[in-house]
Amino acid sequence: MLKYGEQLAHFRAIKERIGANWREIEPEYAARMRLQNRFRTGLDIARYTARIMREDMAAYDRDPSLYTQSLGCWHGFIAQQKMIAVKRRFGSTKRRYVYLSGWMIAALRSEFGPLPDQSMHEKTAVPALIEEIYTFLRQADAWELNHLFRELDQARAAGDQVRERAVLNRIDNFESHVVPIIADIDAGFGNAEATYLLAKKMIEAGACCIQIENQVSDEKQCGHQDGKVTVPHQEFLAKLNAIRYAFLELGVEEGLIVARTDSLGAGLTKQIAVTREPGDLGDRYNSFLDGEFIESADQIENGDVVIKAEGKLKKLARLPSGLFQFRPGSGEDRVVLDCIAALQHGADLLWIETEKPHLGQIKGMMDRIRAVVPHAKLVYNNSPSFNWTLNFRQQVFDDWAKEGRDLSAYDRARLMSEEYDDSPLAREADERIRAFQAAASREAGVFHHLITLPTYHTAALSTDELARGYFGDEGMLAYVAGVQRREIREGIPTVKHQDMAGTYIGDDHKEYFSGEAALKAGGAANTMNQFA
Repeated sequence: MLKYGEQLAHFRAIKERIGANWREIEPEYAARMRLQNRFRTGLDIARYTARIMREDMAAYDRDPSLYTQSLGCWHGFIAQQKMIAVKRRFGSTKRRYVYLSGWMIAALRSEFGPLPDQSMHEKTAVPALIEEIYTFLRQADAWELNHLFRELDQARAAGDQVRERAVLNRIDNFESHVVPIIADIDAGFGNAEATYLLAKKMIEAGACCIQIENQVSDEKQCGHQDGKVTVPHQEFLAKLNAIRYAFLELGVEEGLIVARTDSLGAGLTKQIAVTREPGDLGDRYNSFLDGEFIESADQIENGDVVIKAEGKLKKLARLPSGLFQFRPGSGEDRVVLDCIAALQHGADLLWIETEKPHLGQIKGMMDRIRAVVPHAKLVYNNSPSFNWTLNFRQQVFDDWAKEGRDLSAYDRARLMSEEYDDSPLAREADERIRAFQAAASREAGVFHHLITLPTYHTAALSTDELARGYFGDEGMLAYVAGVQRREIREGIPTVKHQDMAGTYIGDDHKEYFSGEAALKAGGAANTMNQFA
């Protein structure tokens, strides 16, 4: 942690050594600029945030109530405002991260325009967004420290030594807005070499944690869409190795890998796994392939594919696309095998993509995994693709039915209806939703809860509300009452948007560089002063 007094003494010593040539350089200004820019490179950020995640994982192992959370962000400004809000509302960024979603990059950041989540967007957009997010988070540091430096100057001008010491203490104990990013690399955008090259770019941009899924990279689908195709373990584990080598090459030894399995909802594979002996990973992968055992070669038709399994000949079910099909109902068994294999071959955390938010389902799979790898930890997607209201109302309905409770007031097929919103069943469902993350972390090994696409939806919702009022009868009042007045009342700093964009920082730099000749923007005529 950089200390104000230490930095000041450092630059004073340099100025004294250099002599008269630096007569116009003020050591205190240099100390402030150094403190406002603590991270020199993305690799500095990756090393710093990797340590944070490792410490948080150790804390979770000791106490599962200490789980971590993140919200998906598609722009640096969104991530910045999220972390400013976290610090302002809760006093600390501890255990709060940022999630970078490939879905949102495809939908919002591609030069091709909005795209589905199928790895069709530019792979370079991923490290570019990581760099953008950290640029905005570092600017949040500079912004907050700038206000502290101004407060320090005011205390000194007033001769208030008590206040001066208090501000110096806040500066010395300043907590950065720079937090870990869990960054989505999809299925690696190609083979293992392509995965390695992209991982390097992501780490150099600041990523300490990379999430990769076990789908075929050129057939990749959103985890909540149909048509998912998985790869044999050998190919996926090679990509885990590629990411690990990228971390090690760049000196981020504590970097983390999240191994995601889509096997629960993926019924297809493109390849038959290579197997060398019964019971190895390839053999176990192939054991889930659908097909029928045959007695002789006479039962083989043109184009059929036959393998040896369980000591017999098995003719595999093959689709017109050439893809092979897994046995129906084998998803959970494949998930468990995927997760154990990934943890035993270098992954740090797991991600199981599910089709619904159901604690019993998650716990059932994690119990089986933790029986083999006791400290297995899950990153769980609290996805907007789930209808949370309907799912939890149905869960309550089913639980109450088992208890023999009277459900005559409810129609299970219509539980999403607004008429149930204030019912006892709806209130119980909402309470379960509220407690879901804590319960899943306590009972099912979920270390990190994230929402992949929340700011996509909040941007659409807030824009709809403003447009409805502004272009309707409310006119300008829609913005004034619905946005600006709320910013003022709730103390949201963007109400002074000039300041948030760096006006005061720029003014201070002008003074540092030009002294009394500085032409400042934040003076008495700046309309931002109306919000003082």
